Amino acid sequence: MEQLYQEVILDYYRNPRNKGHLDNPQIKACDVNDSCGDEITIEATEKNGKMSEIKFSGQGCAISQSAASMLTEYVQGKSVENIAKLNKEEVLKLLNIPVSGMRLKCALLGFKVLKLGIIEYLGGKNGSSS
Repeated sequence: MEQLYQEVILDYYRNPRNKGHLDNPQIKACDVNDSCGDEITIEATEKNGKMSEIKFSGQGCAISQSAASMLTEYVQGKSVENIAKLNKEEVLKLLNIPVSGMRLKCALLGFKVLKLGIIEYLGGKNGSSS
């Protein structure tokens, strides 16, 4: 079973899904894992309350980059409000990657960045005057 996890992680690392940049992202955030230097930037657009496009970029270990790639696949097309309600336990279950200790920060870096971006975006939408 451990080998299967490793194969999935390596596949997403070697063949990342949704890696790149968007021309005009409405949602954008980035962060660095101070423990190891991994970094992730997430860019996304929202249309009709749903995550219409999402891309990630960055550098780091196979776990951080693979987890970010998996996360972008999962949230594509989902409600931004529901994505904002995701918690780390749900994300770890979705990733289905056995991690502990230092690797936990790596696996959750993309999630942390996505949450930061969504919170900022929703705060800006709710605080804007039209």
